[in-house]
Amino acid sequence: MLVDEQLEAAVTNELSAEQVAERTKSLVGFSYLADDYYEVGREMIRAHARAVQSDHPVFWNEAKAAELGHDTVIAHPTFVSVLGLIMQRRLFEEVITGYDMWQIMQTDQRLIMHQPMKPGDRLACRVSLESFRQSMGADLLVSKNEISNQHGEPVITTLTSIVARAAIDVDPVLIGKLNAVMMHVDNEGVAGKTAADLPESDASSAAEPQAYGAIDFDTLAVGQELPAVTKSLTLGNLVNYAGVAADPNPIHFSPEVADAVGLDSVVAHGMQTMGLGATVIGDFVGDPAAIYEYNVRFTSPVYVPAVGAAHIDFSGKIKSLDPETRRGVIALVAKQGDRKIFGRAQAMVQFN
Repeated sequence: MLVDEQLEAAVTNELSAEQVAERTKSLVGFSYLADDYYEVGREMIRAHARAVQSDHPVFWNEAKAAELGHDTVIAHPTFVSVLGLIMQRRLFEEVITGYDMWQIMQTDQRLIMHQPMKPGDRLACRVSLESFRQSMGADLLVSKNEISNQHGEPVITTLTSIVARAAIDVDPVLIGKLNAVMMHVDNEGVAGKTAADLPESDASSAAEPQAYGAIDFDTLAVGQELPAVTKSLTLGNLVNYAGVAADPNPIHFSPEVADAVGLDSVVAHGMQTMGLGATVIGDFVGDPAAIYEYNVRFTSPVYVPAVGAAHIDFSGKIKSLDPETRRGVIALVAKQGDRKIFGRAQAMVQFN
């Protein structure tokens, strides 16, 4: 759908908020296979690692990755954000309709990693609507992505919670600002239906978590603190991430639109801040591939000035350790000043 059509649809919404909610509720359990598979490329892995400020060698250097037990470079734990919007586009453009994309806010993200993504992977994604409920005048939805490779092996499962509002009256002034900054495409290319050619995902083939090059379990203790790390974001960082993740929402790069929708400034992508957090955890763990689950609840956005930088302070500690499995849980805290960015953030790790 082109930008002008999106904006027209926002203004001429045919369904009331109640009708949109009823229709969405009836779609719980609906699933579909995204038409086209996504092929992972080495340079995209590097571009994403750069966007989430990680110089860990497993993302950059084949020889160094091999030293940690990988047969090639691998993707960052949050690389799934690069294909997330592509895979879910049909969900909100053709299936769950009636919501303006700039009125949708991500609140929780759960990533369950079955194996690292790597160059050459051809990823098929089954998308489903898992649940729907209403609270305080908003619609709360959970969508699920089950991503597998060309061998039918599960790669990653994601659960995304969002808050959406339907049938919102849109100020014509805002429409004008959106139309002035959103990407315009004369004609969208049509990809083939390639995902159907890949084998069905076989859940029974899901691999057990592996430690790869992670640090030794016996060197850790419950309550042990991670080194404090500060990450900085400028408008340039946000623009770069928007390009890497193919996210056209202008609240992440247009101060004019951010002001028009009532924000103090442009805000960082939730998955960008989640990615920065995974970078911090991965550096502590020694090998990011040892993270087999990563969950974040977003409570406040990161506000980025038009000129200058926003600073996010990360800290964390080891919440629990299981000597039988040599696994542990790391709790992460992210703050912009005194304001918490994450309400809850934790990673499950397989140690050596």
